[in-house]
Amino acid sequence: MYVRDAKNRDEAWLLDAIERLGLDDVAFRSRDYVIAVDEESGDRAGFGRLRLHRGDDVERIELTGIGVLPEWRGRGVGAHVVERLVDTAAAEGFETVYVLTDQPEYLTQFGFEAVDTDDLPAALSDRLTEKREFLGGGVVGLHVDVDDFEMPGRLRDAFKNADAGETSDADGDEGDTGEPAESAEDFGIDPESATYKYDTGR
Repeated sequence: MYVRDAKNRDEAWLLDAIERLGLDDVAFRSRDYVIAVDEESGDRAGFGRLRLHRGDDVERIELTGIGVLPEWRGRGVGAHVVERLVDTAAAEGFETVYVLTDQPEYLTQFGFEAVDTDDLPAALSDRLTEKREFLGGGVVGLHVDVDDFEMPGRLRDAFKNADAGETSDADGDEGDTGEPAESAEDFGIDPESATYKYDTGR
């Protein structure tokens, strides 16, 4: 299992998965997403994105649209999507990543902390109102300093050994994507010298 940037050919799959999972697709751009992919089958297991907000002459970055297909849940997929997005934000010069969610307990295990609504930057305060209209009143704001993000060991281990659960056609089997298998070279990896399959850069 690894996490990669979304490609143009992922757009239709992303839009379908977002609709099936009932997620927010406001200002959708496939290039903003990352996708978790099973190395052996090529099946896409989960995804998420970063969304840039401009306001008060300061740019803020929001982690949003995180989804994991039902047959891949409980295998650390979402955790590694979150990690990849936080790493991307850090590489782009952001010190803090925000998230607006109705499931804060999932993200606090990585070091995210609650932000009082009055303390949210203006752009994110407006976004919070928008998300509460979409998801309901339980949406709260969280943030994490990129250097404080932590991946629980159990989730890293689960991701290394991830296999999809049993599915049926009625469940929307993702087993056959109709795409060619991707090689190491597709991701800039030299298979002759690489000694790893997944590296977060940490």
